[in-house]
Amino acid sequence: MKVTILFLAAIITLSSCTQNERVKQYGGSATIDIPADRQFVNVTWKENDLWVVTKIRTASDTLHNVYQLQESSSWGILEGTYTINETR
Repeated sequence: MKVTILFLAAIITLSSCTQNERVKQYGGSATIDIPADRQFVNVTWKENDLWVVTKIRTASDTLHNVYQLQESSSWGILEGTYTINETR
C-alpha cells in the first residue's frame, strides 16, 4: 500500500511540472528546435523559465549546428540536458 501511495505521489508531482521544471529540477532531457530563418545565439535560465536568444539568419550564416546545455551538479545526479537544434 505504501509503495502505491508513493508511486501515485511521484506521478502527480512529475505531471504537474512543466517540461522546463522537470529537466531543471529532476534531470532528464528536452529539445528545442530553432526555426530555419533564425540562428541560435545564447540561452539562460531565469527561475524556472528557459530564455533562448536567436537572431535572424543572414546569407553569410550557412552553418546549422546542434548545441547542448547540460547541467553538471555537485553530486552528479539528476542532471538535466537541453539539446538545441538549428533546423535546416
